[in-house]
Amino acid sequence: MDKIGLLLINLGTPDAPDAASVRRYLGEFLSDRRVVEIPKLLWQPILRGPILLTRPRKSARAYQEVWMEGGSPLAVYTRDTAQKLQELMGAEVVVDWAMRYGNPSIATRLTAMIDAGCGRILLAPLYPQYCAATTATALDAAYAALADLRSQPAIRTLPPYYADPAYIEALRASAERQLAELDFAPDLLLASFHGMPQRTRQLGDPYHDQCLATAGLLAQAMGREVRVTFQSRFGPAKWLGPATDDVLRSLPGEGVRKVAVLTPGFSADCLETLEEIAMRGKEDFLSSGGSQFAHLSCLNASPEAMVLYRHLADRELAGWVEG
Repeated sequence: MDKIGLLLINLGTPDAPDAASVRRYLGEFLSDRRVVEIPKLLWQPILRGPILLTRPRKSARAYQEVWMEGGSPLAVYTRDTAQKLQELMGAEVVVDWAMRYGNPSIATRLTAMIDAGCGRILLAPLYPQYCAATTATALDAAYAALADLRSQPAIRTLPPYYADPAYIEALRASAERQLAELDFAPDLLLASFHGMPQRTRQLGDPYHDQCLATAGLLAQAMGREVRVTFQSRFGPAKWLGPATDDVLRSLPGEGVRKVAVLTPGFSADCLETLEEIAMRGKEDFLSSGGSQFAHLSCLNASPEAMVLYRHLADRELAGWVEG
């Protein structure tokens, strides 16, 4: 009987924290029409000119601030998640991981799974909230790789799980565990999600609404306010707001002197959480008059995360894997 494959997919990372590696990564990432919805003839000269000539060096310095012994944090935590989930799923399921941009690529890991005898594969983009620029493009890449095959495996895809009770419980348990470890009680809990151009919402993308739904359910589960902001703006377009950096700078003026920030839209810590929030966000808040700041880690490969991913895998593999 065919083996079952489970491929965890995350956004991507440069191979090293240097300008050349970051340039290759950004060139692939920012050339994706799902990510930058500007006509190619208009966008590519801008991308290949001022952006890729200047941004890689700056981004490489930021990556150097968070790089781990085993690679970028996103790669390390996604790999750890796949390894721990493999232990939980047992020999009946082959668990692997891939990146939409950079390495290991989706195409190479799908090929490895098929070569290992996987005739049925669950594609699992680790994005709780659906967005065309994340979930859809990951699946696009998988379908493109499969399109070249004469004999294709059976495919299932993990749907967004932004309101799944197991996801909300994982967020609650992880946040409350980390809050209990702090030496202060935050005045406010901030949920910072990755930003998207406002135009994506106007075109029908459900991402914004799903972020609000997640935060609302988490607030209900925790019995406290969870305020929503959006981070990582890029370019001149109008983005979803309020902006995390603006809010962090304004909070002390509202009497909020102690804050904790979690990033529930990210399955694993990465440049956007560790450098943008834990470092620059902290600086913004404290320099504006705040007294204490905490960044709560993503689910990563924590015990709470593994309970969630085992639940999602068991549900989506029903009928393929005996319960």
